Amino acid sequence: MNQPAPAAVRCEERTKRRVTWVYYPGMATMTARERRLTARSEYESFLATCPSRQLLQTLGGKWTTLVVAALADGPMRYNAIARTVAGVSPKMLTQTLRTLERDGLVVRSITPSVPVQVDYALSDLGRDLLRVVLDFKTWVESHTDSIAAARARFDAMDHNSGLSMD
Repeated sequence: MNQPAPAAVRCEERTKRRVTWVYYPGMATMTARERRLTARSEYESFLATCPSRQLLQTLGGKWTTLVVAALADGPMRYNAIARTVAGVSPKMLTQTLRTLERDGLVVRSITPSVPVQVDYALSDLGRDLLRVVLDFKTWVESHTDSIAAARARFDAMDHNSGLSMD
């Protein structure tokens, strides 16, 4: 005989000391608080099992950011992207473009010709992401000297005592 599913399952993320209630589909009614808890638990990046973690990992990669920024001015062919994003290996560029295409951020279009022409362009979702990427890129470029100075200060410290070695 089938047993009814429990109303909720308590899941704990011990490192963050959070308790999240996950409700089973098909529950007839939920209070407003229960709906908020459920919505929050579905995409809570601090939880290890959250699907948004994988997307954050993809978007946090340096090649992803640079490729999205390179495509800001419109469609580009593979070799043009490779020239724009200096230092990326062919393998990493191919993997990055495939991942971006899979995530719906880049559209790949093939024009039958001799040789075949393949163009990459940002999708609507990719253009939405572009604003964030360009803001981030601008921030990085304008704060690089400050970060380099902070690194030099940190590297000069004796980390056992907390005193500067100067």
